[in-house]
Amino acid sequence: MPDFIEVKFKGERKEWYTNPQQFPFRIGDLIIVEAEKGEDLGRVNQVELPARVSVSQNDGVKKAFRKANENDVVRRQGNKVAEQKALEICRQKVVVHSLQMKVADCEYQLDGNKITFYFTAEKRDDFRELVKDLAGVYHTRIELRQIGVRDEAKRLDGYGVCGRRLCCSSWIQEFGPITTQAAKEQNLPLNPNKLAGVCGRLKCCLMYERDFYNWAIAQFPELAKPIKTGKGEGLIAKIDIFKDTFTVKYNSGEIEVLPLAVSKDKVYKCQNDCGHEHGNLEELARTESHY
Repeated sequence: MPDFIEVKFKGERKEWYTNPQQFPFRIGDLIIVEAEKGEDLGRVNQVELPARVSVSQNDGVKKAFRKANENDVVRRQGNKVAEQKALEICRQKVVVHSLQMKVADCEYQLDGNKITFYFTAEKRDDFRELVKDLAGVYHTRIELRQIGVRDEAKRLDGYGVCGRRLCCSSWIQEFGPITTQAAKEQNLPLNPNKLAGVCGRLKCCLMYERDFYNWAIAQFPELAKPIKTGKGEGLIAKIDIFKDTFTVKYNSGEIEVLPLAVSKDKVYKCQNDCGHEHGNLEELARTESHY
């Protein structure tokens, strides 16, 4: 039986729990877990600790109690309806208190002992009066948690221009830094509208193939660098890592597309010092005088 299980909640929030009763939880099970001064409901996401994750019972990890029953599921459905109403009320009160913040989501603890509002803001604002106002309405603990715009997209979920579910909502565990340098290295046009995801920040997928592009481009001669072939001297005008070719623009104005093999040493000199220059290794091998 698993000693630790990872449970996923609304908005892709995940947390590890102990399994003291050694209950045979399975991935996808709805379960009841220990929460702050109460209980919460989530879905089992993992039943084995990955090698990169370190969790100990001495870390104050909360407990998993049992599988959810029909009454728990009905209560969760009721909470979903209440969350939408609370979200609208909170947004109205933000306007009343003239706060510069955007309320993105609302999450009820299963037993109703806590309501968490997630918001984005350009800067830290004093929302203590807002918390008091909301506590007066719901008579329970209110928590306002500031998140970034990428976390907001992760919570709200959606689909990208690729037609697939957002990576941040479907599988990304932690956000890493992304810069325009990744786009430059992949020869992508620096168009903000095309490089930005639904969150308004640079797309996470810019980093997926970065290492491959860096490796592939390193196999080619540098752009605008002189090269000498059998047709004369020219400059590297373009490279194509998918076709393993590069384009040379000669001083005469002629354009030629050559295979990558030609560029390995730019021009291959005869080791027998015959005075000949050969465009590529294959040509050198075919020269009968070198057998």
